[in-house]
Amino acid sequence: MPASSHSSARAWQRMLSGRRLDILSPSPLDIEIDDIAHGLARVARWNGQTSGKYGFSVAQHSVLVEQILSLNAPQLAQKWYLACLLHDAPEYVIGDMITPFKAAIGTPYKKIESLLQEAVHIRFGLPAELPIGIAQSIKRADRMAAYLEATELAGFSDTDAGKLFPKPRGTPKGIDLTPLSPEKATRSFLRRFDVLFGRNGPAR
Repeated sequence: MPASSHSSARAWQRMLSGRRLDILSPSPLDIEIDDIAHGLARVARWNGQTSGKYGFSVAQHSVLVEQILSLNAPQLAQKWYLACLLHDAPEYVIGDMITPFKAAIGTPYKKIESLLQEAVHIRFGLPAELPIGIAQSIKRADRMAAYLEATELAGFSDTDAGKLFPKPRGTPKGIDLTPLSPEKATRSFLRRFDVLFGRNGPAR
């Protein structure tokens, strides 16, 4: 059979941990937090079109979103903050695509992203699908982070950002968005993960 045939097409990626993650049918057993942190710290938000010495990584964005959720909803169970930290985890495999491009690709991208997210959740003791209210709270914190990043790093004026990324009520001020090096972003992400999950068991 020709090497280019569909049946022989490779759909997995080898991670630095040695795991082989099937992108189209991901197993929770092939997901390692060190791979996630390493990958996310090397994926730039806004396609790298941000100010600063380094790109603003998805790892740093993830920590930011969890920080915002913790500030605005301090009463949540710890596992939901973990879910928030991992809300963009699939991007360690498939990268961060800007919203217009995701919309253009449509259903195939969303399906792959969803399967990866479910596998990540199961791997770390979370429900495959989050409760609607929790998902909405995480999304709101994500929109707050996007507004802050747009206006402080990506060159958007408040007016322009308001048209594309409306500023949610309660968006915090005074958060340091200085882009970190990949090494520091990795450590920051893993420190927060260890607080919320630890290396010995699921969040409570």
